[in-house]
Amino acid sequence: MKFFHLSDLHIGKQLHHYNLREDQEHILAEVLSYAASIHPDAIVIAGDIYDKSVPSAEAVSLFDKFLTALAKIEPVIPVLIISGNHDSAQRLDYASRLLGSHQIYIAGQAPEEEEDGLKKITLTDEFGETDFWLLPFLKPGYVRKIFGGEVPESYTAAVQGILEREKIDFSRRNVLVSHQFYTGKGESPVTCDSEVLSVGGIDNVDISAVQEFDYVALGHLHGAQRVGQEKIRYCGTLLKYSVSEANQKKTLHVVELKEKGSEPEIQKLPLHPLRDVRKLRGTLEEILEAEDGRGSEDYVSVTLTDEVDPYKPKEQLERKFHHILEVRMDNERTRQKLEFSEEQIRIGTPFETFCDFYKEMQGQEMSEQEQKILREILSEMKGEDV
Repeated sequence: MKFFHLSDLHIGKQLHHYNLREDQEHILAEVLSYAASIHPDAIVIAGDIYDKSVPSAEAVSLFDKFLTALAKIEPVIPVLIISGNHDSAQRLDYASRLLGSHQIYIAGQAPEEEEDGLKKITLTDEFGETDFWLLPFLKPGYVRKIFGGEVPESYTAAVQGILEREKIDFSRRNVLVSHQFYTGKGESPVTCDSEVLSVGGIDNVDISAVQEFDYVALGHLHGAQRVGQEKIRYCGTLLKYSVSEANQKKTLHVVELKEKGSEPEIQKLPLHPLRDVRKLRGTLEEILEAEDGRGSEDYVSVTLTDEVDPYKPKEQLERKFHHILEVRMDNERTRQKLEFSEEQIRIGTPFETFCDFYKEMQGQEMSEQEQKILREILSEMKGEDV
C-alpha cells in the first residue's frame, strides 16, 4: 500500500504581507506531477487544508482546482482528508457524501454523539486490505457526549477513548490519520513560529494511544519528524510558512506498507518551491555585494550587523531583493537596549494569565463568582480542568 502523506496545506495563507497563491499553486502542481508519475494507491491529507476557518473564495478555488486535477488521473487515486484546527469542520464536510462517490473521502467533524463513529476507508493491494481511520482535530470538550457527558481528563484520554470504542482489528494493517500535538518516549517535537500550540503543552496526546497502528499520518507541526517511532510521523508542510522554517528541507513523503508486521518504508521526494524562504546576516555592504545565485525573488529575512545604522537600508535592499519579509538590526547598541528593557516574564496557566490581566486593567482581584465563571469558560474551550 503506497500513499502520499501530506498535511498543513494552509491554502490562503500569507507570509508577512505577501499573498502565497502563486507559491501554493506551483507546489500543488508538483504534487500532481508526482501523483501522475508514481500513481500511489491513495493520497492522505492530515488536516489544515485552509489557513482560516472561513477561507477566501480564492483559497477554495485553488483547492477545488487541485482536487479536480487529481480526479482526472486514471485510474482514480482515492483522496483521504481530515480537518485540522485551522479548518471549519462543517465547511470541510460540505458535499462530503457526494465527493465520497468520487473516492474523495472527507472527515470534517470528530465523533460527537454516542452513535457516531470514525470514518474508515478500506483499500486493497497485493498484500490484502488496509484500513485507514480518519480522526479529525478534536478537543476533549467536543466528545463529552460520547463519555456520558463527562469531559475526558486529557487530550490523550479523549483520543484513546475514541479509538478504543471502534474495536479496531489490529491483526489487519491499519493507518491512522490524525491532526493533534503528539509527544512520547521522552521526545519533544520541534515546533515553528507559524504553529498554533498551547502554552505548557496541555493539548498534547501521548503516542501510547496510537502505537498499535502500522502507520500514523500526522498533521499539525510544520517540520517533518518522527514522534517516538518511525511509523508515527509528521510529514511537515510543502512550503515554508515562517522565517523559523528557513533551514528546513521540505519534501513529499511517500509511505509504503507491505505485509503486516513489516516496518513502513518512507521515501522523501524533493520539492522545488517557486520562492524559497531565507535568512541573511551581515553588514549592509556585505549583503548587497555578495554573489547571490539563489534568486532575488526569494522571501528574505535580513539581519544587519552594522554598528552605525546605514542610510535607508530597506530601500537599498529592495533593489536586490524583491520580497523582503523583515529587516532587523543586531549590533552593540541594540543588544544593550534589549538587555536594559528585558523583564522576567512569568508564564502561567490561561486562568492565571487572565487573572493577572484583569487585575492590571481593573485595579482589583477577580471575585470568587467571576473566577468560577472564568473556570467554566476555559473548561468549555479547552476541555480541561483549570
